[in-house]
Amino acid sequence: MKAERLVALLFTLQRRRSATAAELAAELGVSERTMHRDLAALRDAGVPLWTEPGRHGGFRLVDGWRSGLDGLTAREAVALFALGVPSALAGLGLDTASSAARAKVAAGMPAELREHAALVAGRFHLDAPGWFGSPDEPPSLAAVAQAVWAQRRVSVSYRRRDKVASRELEPLGLVLKAGIWYLVARVVKDDALRTYRVSRILSVASSDVPFDRPPDFDLASWWHSSSAEFEQVARPVRVRARLNRTAVRELRRVFGGEHLADTVVSLGPPDDDGWAEAELALEGGEIGLGQLVALSPGVEVLEPASLRAALAGIGAELAARNS
Repeated sequence: MKAERLVALLFTLQRRRSATAAELAAELGVSERTMHRDLAALRDAGVPLWTEPGRHGGFRLVDGWRSGLDGLTAREAVALFALGVPSALAGLGLDTASSAARAKVAAGMPAELREHAALVAGRFHLDAPGWFGSPDEPPSLAAVAQAVWAQRRVSVSYRRRDKVASRELEPLGLVLKAGIWYLVARVVKDDALRTYRVSRILSVASSDVPFDRPPDFDLASWWHSSSAEFEQVARPVRVRARLNRTAVRELRRVFGGEHLADTVVSLGPPDDDGWAEAELALEGGEIGLGQLVALSPGVEVLEPASLRAALAGIGAELAARNS
């Protein structure tokens, strides 16, 4: 990608006092002819480049000039400028900070790179909520986020099915998955790491008690491993199936809105007959089979064969009993 390569070239010139076109081409993995074109493109974009003649000469930036993007890689610069998840940032109180960061990055970019970043932003968009649910807007999110920033203990009341539990927590991080916010926290009572859906937190009482984060804790790594473990335990059966339009509309009713994002792994576009291929993560035994029956007659199980046979057996029994 040319724009990314130009940012990389700009950073290379800032790092090296002087370099020949051949040296720059070797470092960036392009031909010398391409390097000369890229150097000309930087000049055209307003970057003050000049050439030192002689055996030890080469290309260099005018002394004292810097891009204003120090420390960012080429991919980071373009990605940061193009990134936009306004609803998520607003929920965390970071919408203004995001706009300021984008403005600073844009100010340090040559015009050609700003245009490329704007092009990326116009071609890609992250829509965090899942297909079958409305965006999660928990009233406790701001208070929880503030506790995460401040690294202070909180006391929360939390809805668990038909009862309310109280917990003293050390909030370590927030995760937004399929439009739903989750809090990862350490429980003070037993020192265990747990995940809480923020929309189920009924109240948050902040304290002035600070806590130390576990030195080896990485939020992304922990979330990946814990969610994968949960899926293996809670929904161990992967099913490849075809669903008609009626069955697709019934997914929320059968699986429940809050579990839908975890249950429907993927859902393809409908074909000419209105059937779409889907991958579902289901509970084992009678529960998963019963959920598929609830989607009938608009479901065809493709894999696993054992579940397809079980569903066919139920259909045959129903047909015989009602014939």
